[in-house]
Amino acid sequence: MYKILFILLFLIAGAIPQKGTAQEINARVTVLYNQVSTTVDRKVFQTLQTGLINFINKRKWTSDVFDPSEKIECSFLINLTNIEETNVYRATLTVQAGRPVYNTTYLTPLINFQDNDFTFRYIEFQPLEFNESRVMGTEPLSANLTAVLAYYINIILALDYDSFAPRGGDPYFQKAINIVNQAPDGRGVSGWKPFDGQRNRYWLAENFMNSRYSLVHDAYYTYYRQAMDKLYENEKEARSQIINALNMLNTVHTENPNIMVIPFFFQGKADDIIRIFQKADPQDKQRAVELLQRLDITNAGRYKQEIK
Repeated sequence: MYKILFILLFLIAGAIPQKGTAQEINARVTVLYNQVSTTVDRKVFQTLQTGLINFINKRKWTSDVFDPSEKIECSFLINLTNIEETNVYRATLTVQAGRPVYNTTYLTPLINFQDNDFTFRYIEFQPLEFNESRVMGTEPLSANLTAVLAYYINIILALDYDSFAPRGGDPYFQKAINIVNQAPDGRGVSGWKPFDGQRNRYWLAENFMNSRYSLVHDAYYTYYRQAMDKLYENEKEARSQIINALNMLNTVHTENPNIMVIPFFFQGKADDIIRIFQKADPQDKQRAVELLQRLDITNAGRYKQEIK
C-alpha cells in the first residue's frame, strides 16, 4: 500500500494526548473525566488512557507491512459523562483520523465522528483484550470497551484503504460488520443493534457493506485519490473530480434518503471543500453549492455564504 511521507501535528483542543509505538495505527488517546463527580482515585483514568494507547498502537491489525511514514494518524477522545455503578462508565467517544495529501504536508480529514452510546466496565489494571472470534467475551460491559475501539479501528483502516484503491477497504468493513454481529449484548450495552437508533455502529457498518450504496466507496476513492491528491498538480481537475464524487453521493442519497453514510462522509470536510471551491469558476461553484446544500444539511448555510 502506497502512501506519502508527511509531517503531522494532530491535537485535541484542551488535552495533551499521549503517544505510543505503532504498527499500522498511530493513535492518541485522551480520557476526560471533568464531568463526573467521584471519590474514585482519578489515576484510574490515567491508567485506562495508557492501557488503551498500548492496546491500539501495539496490536497488529492487518497482515500488511507499514513503514513508519505510512502509519495512520488518529485520535480517540473518551469523555466520561456518568458513573452508572461501581467501575461502570458512560461516555461519548470522538473518533478522528486523517489522511495525507500527495505532495503536501497537509492531512485531510478521513473520519470525524462522535459515538454517544459508549458504556463500559473498567477496573484498574485489568487486561485489555480483544478476540475477533469471541468479541462478546464473558462480561458484556468489559468486552464492550475493546469491541467499540476495535470496531472504529477497522472503520478507519477501511476508509484509508478505500481512499488509496477502489474498494480497497472491503476486508476491514467486513471485520467491522463481524464485530457488530458478535457484539456484546447485555444491560447497559447499546449502539450495536438496528433498533438502537438510526445513527449507530450497526447502521454505519451496514451502509458500507450494503451493495445498494456501493457508489459511496467510489466517491471516497474519487474524493481522495482523484481529487485531493491532484490538487497540487491540477486544481481545476481536482475540483472537477470532487464534483464527480458529490454526484455519486447524490445518486445514492436520491435513491436512499436518510441513510447514515452520507452525513458521515461530510463530517470534518466542510472547511476543505469551501477552501477548494472558493477559487472555482462560477459554473463549478454553482454546481458544487447545489449538491452540497442537498447532501450536507448541517453546513448548507456555510456553503451558500462562503463559496461565492
